[in-house]
Amino acid sequence: MKKVIAIALLCTAPFSMTMAEQEEMKRRVAESKEVVKSFMTELGGELRRAMKTGGPVKAIEVCNLIAPSIAKTQSEKHGWEVGRTSLKLRNSNNAPDAWETGVLKKFEERAAAGEAVAQMAHFEVVEQNGVKRFRFMKAIGMPPLDKAPCLKCHGESIDDKVAAKLDELYPNDQARGYKPGMIRGAFTISQPME
Repeated sequence: MKKVIAIALLCTAPFSMTMAEQEEMKRRVAESKEVVKSFMTELGGELRRAMKTGGPVKAIEVCNLIAPSIAKTQSEKHGWEVGRTSLKLRNSNNAPDAWETGVLKKFEERAAAGEAVAQMAHFEVVEQNGVKRFRFMKAIGMPPLDKAPCLKCHGESIDDKVAAKLDELYPNDQARGYKPGMIRGAFTISQPME
């Protein structure tokens, strides 16, 4: 009887390990979503204040100076790499790596197939330089102009003063010409698997 119990325990060990790994992934996804939500909330508040006090030109300064600071604070707070990236860059410091590029392209395919951009996220464990990391991305969509002012700086029709400020700060800017509902980029997180 003891032998049967021992064999049964050995057979269930891989299953219970898989369940533990699944729980670990759920926890990491939930934590990543909270960090993205915090990033979006803080950045959104800063952008709204800037829009009220100085319009789109002032909001560009928020994206130029404050958004990287928010990413750095979140990164330091959690011991992760937290940021934003896109296939059409405004800030070259946010260039996607190969994994992020692949996920962004998959997001584009999912959007073309009719999936709501607001719901798009992707995660997986990848090996980088011999180290396993948990990677997470959450798509950033372009809201309607009446819901958020993003199109004033990223849309098809940009005011001359706004365009001049963008040209000054981002001479290689590619992040223009968006329409509501399009994917502008993604929040990206990389965590060490410890």
